[in-house]
Amino acid sequence: MNAHLPLSALRHEPPAERRLRALVEQGLPLVPRPWQALAERCGLTEAEVMACMRRWQEEGLVKRLGLVVRHRPLGITANAMVVWDVPDAEVRELGRRLAVEPAVTLCYRRPRRLPDWPYNLFCMIHGTRRERVLAALDEIVERQALQAIPRRVLFSLKAYRQRGGRYTREERP
Repeated sequence: MNAHLPLSALRHEPPAERRLRALVEQGLPLVPRPWQALAERCGLTEAEVMACMRRWQEEGLVKRLGLVVRHRPLGITANAMVVWDVPDAEVRELGRRLAVEPAVTLCYRRPRRLPDWPYNLFCMIHGTRRERVLAALDEIVERQALQAIPRRVLFSLKAYRQRGGRYTREERP
């Protein structure tokens, strides 16, 4: 739950909106009109669902809608997190440049954890074979002139469960 939205606001929300919040947490239905499908399941109109989603975005409850791709079943199993030790004054600009590289599927900044972890910029490169991922990284390093930036390539060994945002409280047994 987003801390910016007072819990008192959730206590007084209509039951249909509470049902909508739980449904959105499960993900949008893969149908031509997902808002209509959600509306039918929670007792609202499509327009009411869309208005509610807009309001939740304005209130900060929903920051964004994203897509979780389960890439391993598609054969994309050579997945590398490239971690970079970028000077702090340059990390924002380099992050923007890496984020638009076609091979980069995810790019974000994280704090260093010194002395053991000096890396502050992370980018993910997915591929079907390690050789292709490493070749794509070599091309990025060359194109972006990153030869002097310390980095490590960490290939995934295990797939963890992926899930989207949570907007309802977990029920405790």
